[in-house]
Amino acid sequence: KVAPPLAAIMALTELIEKSTAGTMFELSGVLDKGTQQLTDRVPNSIGLNAGCELFNLFVTVATHDLGVLSDFKDKLVRQGNQYIAEAALYSEKIAGFTNGFVKDGSVILTHSHSRVVMKALLHAHKRKRISVYVTEAKPRGLGLKTHEMLTAAGIPCTVVLDSAVAYVMDKVDFVLVGSEAVVESGGLINATGSNQIAIIAKYANKPFYALAESFKFRRLFPLSQYDLPTHGPGILPFPRQVPPPTSVTNGQSPSDDLKDAGPPVSPSAGSLARKSMSAEQIALNPEVDYTKPDLISLVISDVGILTPEGVSHYLVGMFAG
Repeated sequence: KVAPPLAAIMALTELIEKSTAGTMFELSGVLDKGTQQLTDRVPNSIGLNAGCELFNLFVTVATHDLGVLSDFKDKLVRQGNQYIAEAALYSEKIAGFTNGFVKDGSVILTHSHSRVVMKALLHAHKRKRISVYVTEAKPRGLGLKTHEMLTAAGIPCTVVLDSAVAYVMDKVDFVLVGSEAVVESGGLINATGSNQIAIIAKYANKPFYALAESFKFRRLFPLSQYDLPTHGPGILPFPRQVPPPTSVTNGQSPSDDLKDAGPPVSPSAGSLARKSMSAEQIALNPEVDYTKPDLISLVISDVGILTPEGVSHYLVGMFAG
C-alpha cells in the first residue's frame, strides 16, 4: 500500500533510529549497507532508489549542523517521520490538481495499475461523470485490478487489450498514467507499454499526463530504453542457437501444406493456454520502459503542474540547495 520510494525512506528512518553506530563514519556505513540490502531485495529498484537518494539528501543537509551524534540521529529520525507524514498526503494534492483537467463526461485512458491514478480517478468521480478505459497490462494483468476497483466504485470502466490502444485512442479525451520515476530530462519511467501509449497519443493529438509524487523524481538522464538501470543483456536477447528450418518433403512448399490443411479450426481453451508465454519468456521482457519528455504533455505532482522542463529545474534546484 506504500509507494517504493516512501517505503525506502520509512525503512532507512527506522534503521537510523535503531542504529548503535558511535561515529558518523559508522553511521554512513550502516546507511550504505541498508540501501544496498533494499536494492538487492527487488528486481526493479528504480523507484526505491529515488527514496534512498532523497533520504541521503536529508543526511547531507543535516551534516552542516552535525553536533553530537545522538542529537544528529534524533534530528534525522524526526525529519524522516515528518516527511513520511507529509508525503502520505501528496496523492490527495495531486488528485486535486488533476481534477482541473477532468471535464464532466471525460473519457480517460489509463495503463496498468497506479495508486496515485486511482486516487485521482476516484476524486474526479465524486464531482463529475467519467468513463475509463484501462489496458490489460500483460503479463501481470494489473489493469484487471484497476478495472475491479473502478467498477466497485461505480465508474464505467472497460479493459482494453494492450494491442488495441491505437484502436480506442480516438474515443479518449486524454491519457492518465502513473510513474515509477520521473527523471532529470523530464522523461517518464513506468510500466512497460507506457511509451507506446504516449507515441499513439502524440500522433492522435491527445494529452498525455503523468502523475508523480515528488519523491519519485530521480537524478537519472536516460536517452533511450537501453540506458535504464533495469536494462541488461538478459532483456529481449536472441537465442544463441537457432533451430533448423522445417524440412520440406515431396517437392511441396510450406504454402502447399497449408492449402491441404483444410479450414482453420477454432482453438480450444486448452490450446490457447498452451500458446501463452512461459515464465521464462516473460522474464526476458522489461518491466518498465522510458517515455521521452517530448511525448509528455504535463507532469502533475504535489509540487505543482510541471512541464518536463519544469521537472528538470526542480531537480537541479533541490539537489543544488
